[in-house]
Amino acid sequence: MNAAYSAPPEVGRWQQRALIVGVVFTLLFAVGAFLDRAQFFHSYLVAYLFWTGIALGSLAILLLQHLTGGAWGLVIRRILEAATRTIPLMAVLFVPIILGAHQIYPWTHHEEMSKTPALEQKARLYLNLPFFSGRAALYFAIWILTAYLLNKWSQEQDRTADRRFTKRMRMTSAPGLLLFVLTVTFASVDWAMSLNPDWFSTIYGLLFVIAWALSALALAIAAMSFLTSREPMSRIVRPNHFQDLGKLMLAFVMLWAYFAFSQFLIVWYGNLPEEIQWYLPRLRGGWGVIAVGVILFHFAFPFLLLLSASLKRNPRKLVMLAGLILLMRFIDLFWMIAPEFTPESFHVSWMDVVAPIAMGGFWLAMFAWQLRKRSLMPTNDPQYDSLLAQAQAPAHAEH
Repeated sequence: MNAAYSAPPEVGRWQQRALIVGVVFTLLFAVGAFLDRAQFFHSYLVAYLFWTGIALGSLAILLLQHLTGGAWGLVIRRILEAATRTIPLMAVLFVPIILGAHQIYPWTHHEEMSKTPALEQKARLYLNLPFFSGRAALYFAIWILTAYLLNKWSQEQDRTADRRFTKRMRMTSAPGLLLFVLTVTFASVDWAMSLNPDWFSTIYGLLFVIAWALSALALAIAAMSFLTSREPMSRIVRPNHFQDLGKLMLAFVMLWAYFAFSQFLIVWYGNLPEEIQWYLPRLRGGWGVIAVGVILFHFAFPFLLLLSASLKRNPRKLVMLAGLILLMRFIDLFWMIAPEFTPESFHVSWMDVVAPIAMGGFWLAMFAWQLRKRSLMPTNDPQYDSLLAQAQAPAHAEH
């Protein structure tokens, strides 16, 4: 590891604090398993999809960066790589979902599925626990292998300065992105859409792809803002790098809104009972209020703010917006998942709050640990010299 670009000591302290938070809230969350077993697994699923989304979204952005290049990705590459190395942790944390599948997924109740011929056929051919578990194992195998290769080649590039590894990462990224979209689409259908086996949407998988990428980018911006306020990254990262990341965030926000609105518009225009059943409980009462909040604070407010070039160049303001987007990503995910468990009424449990904090403590602790293991900058990347020259240029040269 290049000592000149080692992580600041604060990262180690944050790792310890995150681990303590994870342990404390996990113990509190474990109490919920004895009080309400079904609610325990419902809350666990939402928390799991949120943190898994950040890990997998980081893999998507890493593939995109290797494919397109650019200084915007070089300054956050180590953050993205550290996040992708948490995917094995999320594979282990998937085990409770398999164990609690009977509490989560209605298609595990064979007597109910057998009442409808179409659902019985789905359960027999696709929605059954052995096949469900096997598909999850395949998804994680693909994701872990892709992340492993990118991390390994990046490390070898740092060690040898051999440009072969740059070419390997670029050549892998195009098919890797295609495979990523396919696997995430199938995973979102398995883990989320199958909560209502009667309902289907062809845009649902793409919603998860872009939403997870947006979550990962928001976290990367927050981590980069933290690192940029300290040595050594304060010597490298400039406002124009944050501006580039802000532009990408704006594109992801708009793309998420496009997919979400397209799905709603198609369902509303068709007005078919088997399609509108998904939206009806989510547009009433407390769920309807959350829907309006998602429109305002997940799209409208961030969209308007990200039109400002000065805001995108200000790390402090941009990180506050990134924090808002992360919060709204969880709320939107909760709005998508939770009504399946209580379709007749609005319900929020204390476990819905405790679960993401407990899981997040462990995820952030592992993320910080991985971030400390390598240099914060890929100094032997072919683009590094131009990035360094840009960092050493006078401030007015950026405009």
